[in-house]
Amino acid sequence: MAAPKLTALELRIMEAVWKHGACSVREIQESFPLARRPAYTTVQTTVYRLETKKALRRAKKISNAHIFEAVLSPHAARGRLIDELLNLFGGGPSLLMAHMIESGKLAREDIAEAEEVLARFERKGKTK
Repeated sequence: MAAPKLTALELRIMEAVWKHGACSVREIQESFPLARRPAYTTVQTTVYRLETKKALRRAKKISNAHIFEAVLSPHAARGRLIDELLNLFGGGPSLLMAHMIESGKLAREDIAEAEEVLARFERKGKTK
């Protein structure tokens, strides 16, 4: 099953759950910096949407609080975001990489690391 598309707030909530493990809506809300903390009901509604998207699930209930845990992995969520970004650049990585080089966000060390990953995948037979 493909990873669901996540909004910015949904992604921030997922990051809180990945960082802290299974937690309640209140714990998720309190993990946000005080200056930029969304309202409890906003977090609650968003958590329920993430549950509908099968990114989170209710692990247990303690008193009146439901404890949620991640179903969606950080790797799957990031992969979805990268795929969407590549689609903005026509589906191929060359325009994206050229932009990253021109903006100074991609160095030779990054390219060497990517070549190592590509070589590992080629050895496993996972690339074209």
